[in-house]
Amino acid sequence: MRLSVIAVCSLAVFIFSSFKSNKACEYAGSNIGYIQSQTEKAIATEDINMSKYFAYKALNAIVKSKSQLEDCGCEHAMELLHESSTNLTNATRATSMPSVKILLKKALDNASGSMEALDEHDSHNSRYNNDVLAMNTKTSIAELESHKPLDKNTLEIKVDIALEKFKESLDKVVESVDCKEATAFTQNVYDICEQQLLKPNLSEGKKYYNLKTKEIAANALKKLSGCKN
Repeated sequence: MRLSVIAVCSLAVFIFSSFKSNKACEYAGSNIGYIQSQTEKAIATEDINMSKYFAYKALNAIVKSKSQLEDCGCEHAMELLHESSTNLTNATRATSMPSVKILLKKALDNASGSMEALDEHDSHNSRYNNDVLAMNTKTSIAELESHKPLDKNTLEIKVDIALEKFKESLDKVVESVDCKEATAFTQNVYDICEQQLLKPNLSEGKKYYNLKTKEIAANALKKLSGCKN
């Protein structure tokens, strides 16, 4: 039982750290979009002073994005944004408009590449993945089934206890996280449970675990129904 408590507590930490990481990626993506727009404005103008003005604005946004990208953990995006920063800095030091534009276009290419890297990183490291349930299932359920066979009633009681902390964590997500994000996360939990329940030869413990987790997710989705549109 102690292992079950540790497992669900670890799950709670995982959920919130995942949301923190994803939020950082979203903020970084928003800043990179701003960097791109300012660089495009710098390229579009024919006034060298205005071009450098927009380049400085893009540079300032890169500085602000550094900590967010570090929290996000996308190293490739950070490297490309560093290259963009170098080209923007050189553009502000260039003395002719053609030279400025060449450097700005390189900076824009770097920023665009950084955005693509961030999108790819987000899709590969989505907080809405099987690890959330897999971690909890492999620990609490594996622990339950590692002992001598339990009768159905005892097994269900132990699963219910193991899922209490998960329910509390999910309730906190519903209450404190942006509604659309919380809905996406909870819907994914629900979908994963459905997928698990379709598997043949699922043990009684895992079957009940996924049924109850699906029920918890369904109740959470009802609370979140107001933000679907």
